[in-house]
Amino acid sequence: MGDMFRSEKMALCQLYIQPEAAYASIAELGESGCVQFRDLNDQVNSFQRKYVNEVRRCDDMERRVRYIESQLRKDDIKLPELGPDQEPSAPNPREIIDLEAQLEKTENELREMSANGASLNANFRHMQELKSVLENTEGFFSDQEVINLDSNRKTDYDDPTAVQAGAQRGQLAFVAGVIKLERFFSFERMLWRISRGNIFLRRNDISGLCEDEETGRHVLKTVFVAFFQGEQLKQRVKKVCTGYHADVYPCPSSAAERADMIRDVNTRLEDLKMVLNQSADHRNRVLSSAAKHLARWTIMVKKMKAIYHILNYFNPDVTGKCLIGEGWVPVRDLPTVQQALSRGSKLSESSIPAFMNVISTNEQPPTFTRTNKFTSGFQNLIDSYGMASYREVNPALYTCITFPFLFAVMFGDMGHALILVAFASWLIIKERQLASIKEEIFTIFFGGRYIILLMGIFSLYTGLVYNDVFSKSMNIFGSGWQNQYNTSTVTDENIEYLTMRPNISNFKTYPLGLDPVWQLADNKIIFLNTFKMKLSIVFGVLHMIFGVCMSVVNFVHYKKYASIFLEFLPQILFLLLLFGYMVFMMFYKWIVYNDSSLDQSLSPGCAPSILILFINMMLFGNQEPLDGCKEYMFEGQELLQTIFVVVAIICIPWMLLGKPLYIKAKRPKHLPAPNQTVAAPAGGHGHGGDDEPMSEIFIQQAIHTIEYVLSTISHTASYLRLWALSLAHAQLSEVLWNMIFSMGFTFNNYIGCIAIFLTFGAWSALTVGILVLIEGLSAFLHTLRLHWVEFMSKFYEGAGYAFAPFSFKQILEDEGEG
Repeated sequence: MGDMFRSEKMALCQLYIQPEAAYASIAELGESGCVQFRDLNDQVNSFQRKYVNEVRRCDDMERRVRYIESQLRKDDIKLPELGPDQEPSAPNPREIIDLEAQLEKTENELREMSANGASLNANFRHMQELKSVLENTEGFFSDQEVINLDSNRKTDYDDPTAVQAGAQRGQLAFVAGVIKLERFFSFERMLWRISRGNIFLRRNDISGLCEDEETGRHVLKTVFVAFFQGEQLKQRVKKVCTGYHADVYPCPSSAAERADMIRDVNTRLEDLKMVLNQSADHRNRVLSSAAKHLARWTIMVKKMKAIYHILNYFNPDVTGKCLIGEGWVPVRDLPTVQQALSRGSKLSESSIPAFMNVISTNEQPPTFTRTNKFTSGFQNLIDSYGMASYREVNPALYTCITFPFLFAVMFGDMGHALILVAFASWLIIKERQLASIKEEIFTIFFGGRYIILLMGIFSLYTGLVYNDVFSKSMNIFGSGWQNQYNTSTVTDENIEYLTMRPNISNFKTYPLGLDPVWQLADNKIIFLNTFKMKLSIVFGVLHMIFGVCMSVVNFVHYKKYASIFLEFLPQILFLLLLFGYMVFMMFYKWIVYNDSSLDQSLSPGCAPSILILFINMMLFGNQEPLDGCKEYMFEGQELLQTIFVVVAIICIPWMLLGKPLYIKAKRPKHLPAPNQTVAAPAGGHGHGGDDEPMSEIFIQQAIHTIEYVLSTISHTASYLRLWALSLAHAQLSEVLWNMIFSMGFTFNNYIGCIAIFLTFGAWSALTVGILVLIEGLSAFLHTLRLHWVEFMSKFYEGAGYAFAPFSFKQILEDEGEG
């Protein structure tokens, strides 16, 4: 049962594995996830390790998998997900060869198709642009231009220059092409400047969007024809076209020749469409086939790479016939590890089975606490503060109750609690479907679904105690107060308030929670202030006392029995004699001072202020009571308080000097040499090693003593946040009801229905957004602080490091989140 309250026992093991069985054995250990391996080659460069070539081989396979995945995403082909029972195991050596060949074949085929597809798409795009040039330049040429340009022109439209120029002086030449519309105006200005106005430029926009060969996006393009004269100007125009990434195309000036070219281009476009469709079908078949296996390939490659990475941690023995590794294993999992090694040896048909030895060590083992889906959320809250030292008491077990309870004290509203319960229940019921969602914010809520559920359930209880449902009260059992006034003589003119007193109102205690009549009382806030403030101090002191008592569990486990007397006893006395006594006075005042008492000095009007009593107790002062009243609650209280304060003051030097003097007395007379160290036992808690100077011990103990004394006061005051947030939550809820929702009830007839509908929408949105989300997050953070600082600082050291086993499951989860 002890392992429920602290981390598990760990053992340092040495593994002896034959090289031929190493791969299969590590694969079995990866499936079990029970061993945290240690790197025995940390002084060896990564490129000089034994399995570096295998790791590089896995890297190359990983690169191919990523390329195939990128092609699938590019074509919007959905990757099928594997079920929990479909996850492949690590491939054996024969499967590795087949997998590598399959990946290489698929990658080469995809790269070849991508290259061919890019070439075909470029040709298709150029043919479309050529068709646009031929069609859009129809009105650019007159009959006279045809005659002038008809002599000595080039008719081969496959010529990449695509320039027709006159051969005789006085004849016009021209260049036709396509350019992005956004570049055309700059292009036009540049042509004007280089020709000094001797170029005539015509354009016609292409209808629709065209694909940009540089970016792959769809952009607007325009067809242009530049008319000019002279060979020198022709070269300048060509350079400008190249600079502006304008594609030039052949364009006959004769309408008949353009018509012939359009027919020829249309034929080529139809042929290209057919080839492109066939290529796309073939590519889709290859990618669809790869998509079916890609998830399995990815897992197999990752497992294989992880295995070789761990094998690089092993050291060969002197003969080279055995690999030796070390790792931390939970004691409960030692049989599981031995079975995994046996299965690995059997699968590889090794002549000598692998075996394991447990070795003793003085090193501090890692901290490992088994959790399930319910406790993992609470354990993560504790680990976020600091990983527990080895075998240190685990606060997460108690946090499962104290965390939602303290949250509920601040969030006490049954209506808001029902929203939390409904949301958490939906997350829990649909957890299998929702577990695949990787959105960051949602993952946080989903991981804490059981925390939210408990916070909602506890808030239902505190909301019932506060009798608060969306700022309204429920009259379940009937009010315990009765009106003792004659209603016939009481009117608004002669009395403004009715004062009800328990001794004359036939008062009966409300069975559970707050009497609903307080909802109508004028002194409601004053009463709730006093009630919740004292309640927060009571819970705070009890919480801190429990934290101090938990330190005894650590002292007993680490066999530091002297610390129980030298640390725990003065700490608990200091806390109980001061603030525990304050809590006692609260209960005593609630019980003794009441309206039905026959003694005048015990009436509510004579009840002394606990705060004033506590201040006078600390300052050894007095205060004159009112007439007929007593300064103290009971006889001998002044003497008792003096004794408590004196003993509490004695506890301070007790904490300050007790432990250092004990350590000094227990130290051996002959200390080791300065360069010689003595190993501390694993899982040590606190200071006081034999090699630590006494001056350091005295300084550390002084710091701890000052910190505890001051924090006892500040931490007690810190629990007043329970009162402050609870009061703020209730008042804000009442403000939203009175200023928004209740406004809808002021209208009559059908207008009232519409008004209620509108005000309810605004009220519900603000309730969920402000009171549930923002106020809930605020209460959550304050509760977290109370546990981390006020509670855990009393006993929790948190100086350990987490157990990080070699686990395929964890590796795949981390890769999926990345």
